[in-house]
Amino acid sequence: MGLGEMLAALRKERKLGQKELAALLNLSVSTISNYEKGVHDPDLDTLCKLADFYGVTTDYLLGRTDCRLNPKFLQEAMTEDCTFLDFMESVHSLDLVRRQSTMMYNRFMKYLQEVEGDGAPV
Repeated sequence: MGLGEMLAALRKERKLGQKELAALLNLSVSTISNYEKGVHDPDLDTLCKLADFYGVTTDYLLGRTDCRLNPKFLQEAMTEDCTFLDFMESVHSLDLVRRQSTMMYNRFMKYLQEVEGDGAPV
């Protein structure tokens, strides 16, 4: 999927028309249309603005990754003393068997949450 198609898909996900998006981002409707049709590419500042608006990375917009996760999320606290990045780095440092065990435990915890409901003590 090219940049224009990606931008159109993200706009439609948000249920926005080109006119609405243009107003939100202080751009013209024709500019939005040209980006989505691939007539023009956004400059770097606008690309960053679009990525921030949609909560994705510029790499995602450019098709360099399938990961939609915004890097700012990694700095958020997962617990009082651990960010999501801390957790990911910790898991990454494990050997394959322990990483697989971590994933199995995660799936089990998700299952319990579904069965018991959100907020239920585990």
